[in-house]
Amino acid sequence: MSRYDAIVVGGRAAGAATAMLLARGGRDVLVLESARPGTDTLSTHALMRGAVLQLDRWGLLPAVIAAGAPAITATEFHYGDDVVTVAARPGTTPLRAPRRTVLDPVLADAAREAGAQVVFGARVTEVLRDVRGTVIGVEYVERGTRTPVRAHAAIVVGADGRRSTVAEAVDAPVEHAGTASSAVLYTYVPGPVASPDRYRWHYRPGLTAGVIPTTGGEACVWVGVPTARFDALRGDLEGAHRALLAEAVPELDPGPGPLRVRGFPGVPGHVRRASGPGWALVGDAGYFKDPLTAHGITDALRDAELLARALLDSSGRTRAAALRDYQDTRDRLSADVAALTERIASYRWDLAELRELLPALSAAMRPEVETLRALDPPTTLAA
Repeated sequence: MSRYDAIVVGGRAAGAATAMLLARGGRDVLVLESARPGTDTLSTHALMRGAVLQLDRWGLLPAVIAAGAPAITATEFHYGDDVVTVAARPGTTPLRAPRRTVLDPVLADAAREAGAQVVFGARVTEVLRDVRGTVIGVEYVERGTRTPVRAHAAIVVGADGRRSTVAEAVDAPVEHAGTASSAVLYTYVPGPVASPDRYRWHYRPGLTAGVIPTTGGEACVWVGVPTARFDALRGDLEGAHRALLAEAVPELDPGPGPLRVRGFPGVPGHVRRASGPGWALVGDAGYFKDPLTAHGITDALRDAELLARALLDSSGRTRAAALRDYQDTRDRLSADVAALTERIASYRWDLAELRELLPALSAAMRPEVETLRALDPPTTLAA
């Protein structure tokens, strides 16, 4: 039976980043990811300022740029037919929006290069506990085999998404449950369907849309509606996407098709307790909010670093105290963004109110960036 300092269940953005940082800190880490390497997943792509800052500090931004993620230097907000353009300040590092088929492998490769053992096609079948109930490891099965493997660790990190196996196994308490959610339909369109140097967000009553320039010379073109409308749309996602896009952005033509449209019906957000005896949660496993505000990957990378720092803490505090600080910081940086996301995802706004909500959302993100900038990264967290 193998033993590690940490087992990370989930090897996408949150899990791979956590594993990379722990391995750079000298820890022996096992990562178990159920999917095959390089596969796609339902996700927004827009990285906000904090995520770009972290990728840069970790030495991974050049790989994202080399993969063809264009520089984003402006954001357009379309309130009906009125447009407000917010340009990046001179000298600011541009934003990027890599597809998950790019970002996740960059992070997983970095984790492996740092010394983590990364196993793809591994499904966790049991979370192991000792007689006191403390989590001590996992049992998993690799794709193509039926033989269960047991591995022990001082900490098991659930980075396995909003339907986390780890969170369910430890019965992680939900400390806040949202009520609003939005449905999203999205596709990838080749070529310059809009300016490749900017995010475009479009808002009309009961309807949203956006264009996110991404890797491969493509743009992610999405439309959003209240979740209650999704059942009526699911029978013809391409037709629904085209009709809603024509209503939201009449001038934007995605081409004759066919379009491969994916849909997410939407689910309310949650905030789970971030840790307990022998376990911790990161990414959507611990904190999920509606994707309409496109902050999920940024949350994941932020919390990966906060959690890794807690687990690497050498100040003399107990691990439990360090993990409590991790949750306190996560919740402090998330509270206002989550509350504003809830209001925006409800679609119970008019354009005048939305003109106030979106600047407030931008302001609510600043403490996150300031906190990340203020971190004095140990050399072990650098590439």
